[in-house]
Amino acid sequence: MRKKFIRVLWIIIAVMSLLTVLTFTAIWNGWIGYMPDMEDLQNPIDRYATQIYSADGKVLGTWNMNRENRVRVDINKVSTHVVEALVATEDARFYDHSGVDFIALARAFVKRGLLGQKGAGGGSTITQQLAKQVYSGKANSTIERLMQKPIEWVIAIKLERYFTKEEIVMMYLNQFDFLHNAVGIKNAASTYFSKEPKDLTLEESAMLIGLCKNPSYFNPVRHEERCRERRNVVLGQMLKAGYITQAQYDESAAKPIELNFHRIDHKDGSATYLREFLRRYMMAEKPNPHDYPSWQQVQYVVDSIAWEQDPLYGWCNKNTKRDGTPYNIYMDGLKVYTTIDSEMQQYAEDAAYAHVAKYLQPAFNKENRNKKNAPFTSKLSKKEVEEILNRSVIQSDRYRGMKAAGYSEDDIRASFNEKTEMTVFTYHGEVDTVMTPMDSIRYYKTFLRTGFISMDAHTGAVKAYVGGMNFSHFQYDMAMTGRRQVGSTIKPLLYSLAMENGFTPCDLAPNVQQTYIVAGNAWTPRNGSRSHYGENVTLKWGLAQSNNWISAYLMSKLDPGQFVNLLHQYGINNPEIHPSMALCLGPCDITVAEMVSAYTAFANRGIRCAPLFVTRIEDANGQVIARFEPRMNEVISEESAKRMLVLLQGVVNGGTGSRLRFKYNVNAQMGGKTGTTNRNSDAWFIGVTPDLVSGVWVGGEDRDIHFDNMAYGQGASMALPIYAYFIKKVYKNPGLPYKENAKFPLPAGYDGCTGMESGDDEYAGDDVGQTDIDEVFE
Repeated sequence: MRKKFIRVLWIIIAVMSLLTVLTFTAIWNGWIGYMPDMEDLQNPIDRYATQIYSADGKVLGTWNMNRENRVRVDINKVSTHVVEALVATEDARFYDHSGVDFIALARAFVKRGLLGQKGAGGGSTITQQLAKQVYSGKANSTIERLMQKPIEWVIAIKLERYFTKEEIVMMYLNQFDFLHNAVGIKNAASTYFSKEPKDLTLEESAMLIGLCKNPSYFNPVRHEERCRERRNVVLGQMLKAGYITQAQYDESAAKPIELNFHRIDHKDGSATYLREFLRRYMMAEKPNPHDYPSWQQVQYVVDSIAWEQDPLYGWCNKNTKRDGTPYNIYMDGLKVYTTIDSEMQQYAEDAAYAHVAKYLQPAFNKENRNKKNAPFTSKLSKKEVEEILNRSVIQSDRYRGMKAAGYSEDDIRASFNEKTEMTVFTYHGEVDTVMTPMDSIRYYKTFLRTGFISMDAHTGAVKAYVGGMNFSHFQYDMAMTGRRQVGSTIKPLLYSLAMENGFTPCDLAPNVQQTYIVAGNAWTPRNGSRSHYGENVTLKWGLAQSNNWISAYLMSKLDPGQFVNLLHQYGINNPEIHPSMALCLGPCDITVAEMVSAYTAFANRGIRCAPLFVTRIEDANGQVIARFEPRMNEVISEESAKRMLVLLQGVVNGGTGSRLRFKYNVNAQMGGKTGTTNRNSDAWFIGVTPDLVSGVWVGGEDRDIHFDNMAYGQGASMALPIYAYFIKKVYKNPGLPYKENAKFPLPAGYDGCTGMESGDDEYAGDDVGQTDIDEVFE
């Protein structure tokens, strides 16, 4: 009987051993469960956030998905205390095993499994924990978790075959989620202590490694004392392992938890609107007309052109990695080097804030106190205001979410009129308040918006990019995405067509109101001034004073169809721009970026530069995988470009842009153009220097949100000052290549005419603050 029992026992042991061998063989070969292929294992873990760099090497921010905010860092850039604390606490025999610590497993089985000692510690090595983080999904039950364990053992052994111990430690530290969106040791050091990993002290290192046991439970922000106790346990393990002395332990353990805490968010940092634009731009898929609603057909055309002409648009889906899969900015640890200059970007953001937030917004709020329809213009009826607000309701996330959840229209409408606790934006910081969702819609519409772009005139490199005042609360980008009527800023483009057709700045035109027959209808454009009425004035004076009658006269002598074609050559891709006499006054919707790009042709000898946002992209290993070069096309002749420089300088030296001279004391050689649309709905200014072209738009979220008075509402008041503040700071920085003494490439005495030297125009406008209203035929 005894022999039979022993025989059966050996058979059971043999069968179990055979099953174990077969099971692990199947796991090793991927027949059971998930097993990453050899290429995945032999290449470093690639789930890292992409970093965006400025042209001068500053990190502008990162791209991440949900909590995926990893930033890779090498071991030589991490404090030795961090590595020592990790090994001492999580895997004391780390340097002695090959991925699985069977001694620790046996101890955990006896103490935790048989004796029920929950505090006896686990048997997982650092390598096993890494395998779990990277390759194991969330287990929904204890049984499922037990099934994952053998797979993690096999992956751990494979990882040990392909990586050194130091590489495994750094992959673990780069991968671990330290809470508060601080994924990876670099982000953790920044989030909790506002420092680099290499600068972490002993007690700081111990605190961070203490979080590896359970970040939520030992959260130092909410549970300081609990975190301190855990930190001291880590210090004790380091003492036990011989990494620190008793004196070091006593000194560090006595210290309180001292944080310099701030949360990391992809919306933090500089150039937030640019980073969001690039994220969408690079990850875009080939445009499909079925994916665009009827009201976005213009965007479909714009995106289709970008897909064909711009290598950066959809770059991630146009290019593949070695395994044939597309690049992913959330997971591939890329480094994207932009053309942005970090200092110029800061100047632009500061200029926008100084003028819009500190000057225009208080003035707008004051004007709104006397409006019954505030923030809308007093010229709207109550019904028109309700229609605008209703459109905003339908476009809101709340409405769409409730609609998708099956709520009735009445229930949805009622919810918009129920008071709710919410946090709202102010320029003094976020404020907790109670208001209805409908009131919050109206509240956010009271804020003026802006868009600003500055480009190198000869390469198209975008040096500064401001899409709005606060990305967290106003995410619609008014630099690259938002289209608004351009008003008089279109006039230089019209004048350039005239120059191409043989006109010169000194040619004369009748300064009188005329009626034109357009498609069988009479059109009589109006003008904001009757200065020199009835006289023949030069085209230079006409542009300087932004005179509508002169622009209409020019258009009557030119071909509107030819003008539309020219606008497209300038990089203006709106397909809804149609040939019309009224086009000379700028009723069309164009982005700030398109206008700035168009104006580069004037400073670049007639050659227009497309916006260049990125110069190169590197992979996680530092290898350059893409380079981007300037994209240019000749729009007008060099001679026409020279004449346009004469005309544009006239605007600044004696026309609607002369505030740059007498109010802001900008003495550099430059040209520019103001723009104001009907009822002051849109305010523009575009400035041109020998090497830099910059454009500004300021307005409300809706066209019917604007100043009702001209003093504040015109382009010279709303937009021009932002450019002035920006360019003055640029010129004061000796480290930038844009100099105040730079000159346009014009011959001495050149005036673009024959027989008249520059400055001899008898009608050089002195009407500073000239009204610049574009009255469009309705």
